[in-house]
Amino acid sequence: MFEKFEKHIRQNFPFLEKSRLLLAVSGGIDSMVLVHLLHQLKCNIALCHCNFQLRGLESFGDQHFVQDYADANAIPLFVTQFDTEAFADDFKLSTQIAARELRYNWFYELLETENYDYILTAHHADDSIETFLINLSRGTGLEGLTGIPSQNGKIIRPLLSFSRAEILEYAKENHIQWREDSSNASDKYLRNKIRHHMVPLLKELNPQFLESFQKTQTYLQQSQELVEDAAIMVFQQVAKEEGEIIVFDLKQLLKLPNYSSYLYQWLHEFGFTAWEDIYDLVESQSGKQVFSANYRLLKDRGQLILSPLQLEIENSEYWIEKDCGVIDTPLHLRFEKADNIENTSTNTIFVDADKLQYPLALKPWQEGDAFQPFGMNGKSKKLSKLFKDEKLSLIEKDNCWVLWSANQIVWVVGVRQDERFRILDSTNNILKITLEF
Repeated sequence: MFEKFEKHIRQNFPFLEKSRLLLAVSGGIDSMVLVHLLHQLKCNIALCHCNFQLRGLESFGDQHFVQDYADANAIPLFVTQFDTEAFADDFKLSTQIAARELRYNWFYELLETENYDYILTAHHADDSIETFLINLSRGTGLEGLTGIPSQNGKIIRPLLSFSRAEILEYAKENHIQWREDSSNASDKYLRNKIRHHMVPLLKELNPQFLESFQKTQTYLQQSQELVEDAAIMVFQQVAKEEGEIIVFDLKQLLKLPNYSSYLYQWLHEFGFTAWEDIYDLVESQSGKQVFSANYRLLKDRGQLILSPLQLEIENSEYWIEKDCGVIDTPLHLRFEKADNIENTSTNTIFVDADKLQYPLALKPWQEGDAFQPFGMNGKSKKLSKLFKDEKLSLIEKDNCWVLWSANQIVWVVGVRQDERFRILDSTNNILKITLEF
């Protein structure tokens, strides 16, 4: 196995030989074999071990085993302990998901603070089969069937080409010691049920099942790459990016025979799961929306608008003192004296500076707010009606800020100035206010 592993590294991960590597080591057979192989290759390695405190004394036995191995072989070691069950309870996660979150967050922290280049884990070919079957049993798209990636950013899995049987044989031949995780013997978890019952049956039905499976995954990965390439090309025809907002043209989208497949490909990375609701959104009335944890997809006339959810602002009222030149929060506004009016627009207004009462206030708009729109001869209008007349989307309304002088609106920022602060022939001091991007 060593010769095969050495060739695999040089062909697929040659950069590892000159990199600083962190190995995630549990003390189990897979990670201990990976440590031995990389040590034989004389790679620059350090070990990192997570004690999740889920198996009582056994968890501390694993920790001490890894510490003893690192000391005996003069390999640097990083160890941390987690109260995994408390973390899972606090964030309403399963124990397995909680452990994964804690583990990988710590890995990335180590990469940054200790100046290592990559994290290596000991996932192997049988792990990939199990992941495939888990995803298949739960229902998944194509990407869920492509297996565990051999590289995902800074995470590298160099044993994915090797089976559990090869790893066991290598461990025995080289007298490698390891710790057995007692939880692996239990059928409590779905992965263990698949490992103990389904995979052995598949290998019994087809002794070459592992090789056949790896070929199938290669074909699926190639198909996924084609899908991603097509999705990128079509995205450029259908969508337009406006900062953090993406706008999909429904007229163009509906020309596609498989538009729902494209929507899935574009949106799944934003955390959406209610796919039937998203597909129905295309034919829904304006104002309908679907949410993920951090994003909103809104139907607005002939468009679907994807935007981040507006973050809660602790201080939703910002005060602006006289002679303030620029503010950067929550908007970028510039205040400057002007000699005359020129180049007015929705993003630039000119007001009578002597009519302003300081400090000015910048606030999100609220239902019931009303002002006197510029050019409407003093007639009052509610902002909700203004937004409807201006055909602002729900997202644009949610992000709308209002500049106040005492109890009067000066400017619905980026939309319309108030009539009461307009420049007259009697105006002596002109203030130019600009919304900058």
